[in-house]
Amino acid sequence: MSHSYVNLLVHCVFSTKERRGLLSEDVWQALWPYLGGVARNKGMKAIAVGGTPDHCHVLLNLDSMQCVAEAVKVLKANSSRWVKQRFPFLDRFASQEGYGAFSVGISQKEDTIRYIENQMAHHRRKTFQEELLVILKRHRIEYDPRHIWD
Repeated sequence: MSHSYVNLLVHCVFSTKERRGLLSEDVWQALWPYLGGVARNKGMKAIAVGGTPDHCHVLLNLDSMQCVAEAVKVLKANSSRWVKQRFPFLDRFASQEGYGAFSVGISQKEDTIRYIENQMAHHRRKTFQEELLVILKRHRIEYDPRHIWD
């Protein structure tokens, strides 16, 4: 085959440092489109971006030359720098060190988009910690409960 054909959908989740609820509505209304722009400028496609005051979800479509770790690193670094510059009162803003990245099949794309777009409503019923544990279990990812929130 002379060309590479890739449709790699990845649902990425990362939180604010210490899961602090720093992303007020005026911040996240500006941040979500900004993350989409960062993705586009780095050759990724952010299909959906959303979240709550303490965490962010991004459904990315990566090309054949991109790795998940670098994609998330770019999103987190750029967004942290931008938040500090755009919102000086958040000069200590940072993302949590780790992240979650979960493969999404094409048949689950629309459900994942809706899920990301409805994060605020979703979290009226379930905390970020409860949500992450469900996702980890659904994807059969082993974790040590003693260290998951470090």
